[in-house]
This record gives sequence, structure tokens and C-alpha cells, in this order.
Amino acid sequence: MKMRNRISKVFFGSLGLLGCLSCNQPIQNIASPPPPATKPDHVAPFRYHKLLEVSPGQEYDILSWGRGSATTGAFLILHSDSAAKKFSTTSGDLNGSIVDVYNSDMDLDGNPEILIQARGTDSTNYATIYAFEFSGGKADKLSFPKLSTSQLRGYRGEDNFYIKEGKFIREFPIYNGKRKDAKNTGAKRVLEYGLRDNSFTVKQLSKDSVDKSQPKLQPVAVKKNTEVANKPVKKHTPVKKHKKKKHHQNSDDN
Repeated sequence: MKMRNRISKVFFGSLGLLGCLSCNQPIQNIASPPPPATKPDHVAPFRYHKLLEVSPGQEYDILSWGRGSATTGAFLILHSDSAAKKFSTTSGDLNGSIVDVYNSDMDLDGNPEILIQARGTDSTNYATIYAFEFSGGKADKLSFPKLSTSQLRGYRGEDNFYIKEGKFIREFPIYNGKRKDAKNTGAKRVLEYGLRDNSFTVKQLSKDSVDKSQPKLQPVAVKKNTEVANKPVKKHTPVKKHKKKKHHQNSDDN
């Protein structure tokens, strides 16, 4: 019994000694574990991905992909009809890189349109739109109109596209000058795109802002001289000329 008490005293005494030694040691900072790495939305060879849910069960995955070049590649539109368990793929060549993707129904026929905006390096057409209308699981390619000669005046890219009231809106700043000497006038040209019989319609919403910096000639109002018009005109009466009488000399004066 005495032996057990001695052993327990030695054991607990050693534990206390170890505790005191640990108290005298400096406290070391324990490094917190690094946050988990976020997985990218896409991996090579894919460069872009966006999911559009047009309606419940109707989803469109838009991707761009390619290796070896950053300015050219291809795009994919993956249509998933989960209700009917049907899946389709639409692809095409891509010039530039995808900026954004839009969904609309401009002609109100119940068939969605998918519009892909790409940014290229062309000096006269920086923005490229790849447009498709999906109907019955099939994709119909739509020809997006290029800017006309008048619409290209002052154009230097920097396009901004968005959907407003079911229409596809395009706006860009207007520059004055050529190449490096071109300066932003502060004005914008706004175009509205619609769809009719699977063909795009274009309407310019803004005035031709290229002429904004040029002062417009205001018509000068010409005042009528009402005083002269209302002034009564005096009639001109002819002046009678008096004939001079001839004097006859008498012979007696001679």
C-alpha cells in the first residue's frame, strides 16, 4: 500500500514538472491552413463559359475553345432540354474573344435568340455578333447587319450592347479625326436592332452625333417692315408747266 502511494506521488510529480517546463517555453504561432483553392469555371482548351437559363428545363451553355492562338478559335452552344431529354450542339468559327452573351425574343414568336458578342482586332468592325434562333431543337443562323457607311463615321469600337424592352441595343462613342489623332467628342450613337421574318431591322435612336461639335446654322427670322406697308401712299399729282409769253417788239421803239 505504501509502495503504491509512493509510485502515484512520483507519477503526478513528474506530470507537474513537465507542466511547469511547458509553461516556461515560448508559445509558438500555429499557422492556419490555407484557404481551399477555387476551381476555375473552365479549363484549357476552353476560354469562356456562360450558362443561360431561358426557361425551366431550357438551358444553353456557351463556350469558346482553342489552342495555339488567342485571337481565333471556335464557339459552342450546348442546348439542354431536360424536360424532353434532348440535347443539341451548335458550333462555329470565332474571330476574337467572347465578351458577353445575350438572350432575347425580339420577334415575340416564343423562340429564343442567342447572341454572342466577340471583340476582334478589325479597325472598322471591332464588334462581331454571332446570332442564332432556336426552334424545335434546331438552330437557325441569323445574319447580323454590319454598320453602314454613315454609321461608321466616327466609329472606333468600344461598343456597349444590352437588351432593353425586348430589343437589342448597341451604343458606341463618336470620335472626330483619323487614327491616333481621333478624339472622343463625348457623343454616342445608339442603334436599336429588332427581328422580323428572321431578318434584323436597324433603327438609329440618336441623332447623328458626328455633327454635335459643329454648330448648327439657325435660320434668321426676317421681320417685315409693317410701318412701310401700313403707311398710306400719297398720290403723285403732276405739276402743270406755265408757258412763257412772248413779247413782240413794236416798230416805234426802233
